[in-house]
Amino acid sequence: MRLLRAYANAIDRISKLIGLVTMYGLFAMIGVLLWSSVSKAFFLPSIWTLEMAQFLMVGYFMLGGPYAILTGANVRMDLFYGDWSARRKAAVDCVTVMFLIFYLGVLLYGALGSTAYSLGYWGDQPLRFFAGLVTGAEEIGRLENSPTAWKPVIWPIKAVMILGIFLMLLQALSELAKDILLLGGDKTLEADK
Repeated sequence: MRLLRAYANAIDRISKLIGLVTMYGLFAMIGVLLWSSVSKAFFLPSIWTLEMAQFLMVGYFMLGGPYAILTGANVRMDLFYGDWSARRKAAVDCVTVMFLIFYLGVLLYGALGSTAYSLGYWGDQPLRFFAGLVTGAEEIGRLENSPTAWKPVIWPIKAVMILGIFLMLLQALSELAKDILLLGGDKTLEADK
């Protein structure tokens, strides 16, 4: 039980720190969109601004996901759930978080495959490709570019997506650990439910 508490506390601190830093990404997105408006009105329109704003929004959304799970800001049907006791909520959450963990695992595997493709790998084993990159057995091929006029490489935003999905998976496991602790009799977590 001590190990579960240490894991949950560590992941919660990481999610909170990344979430708070990510919140300021909104200002970067506002700056890019403001420049887009100004450049369209007074100068030649910039071709990079709208796509960069999309990339920043993806980063904001994906890296803010673990913080949303931590704070309970995710969407939940409270028709019945809101009136339940903390222990009953924890018992139901232990079951439903398994669906989230499965979904995030599938999403992570797909993101790894998509990122491997954007790095020039056309095979069907992305995990082997990334292991090969680390050991030197694989090389980066022709990089995927966006089909827009700006044509940025795509792998950096896909790497941010991998990081965000992985952090959400860790946070979901943290929530499972906290629910198990609550069901095991830990009274300090009842206020969070």
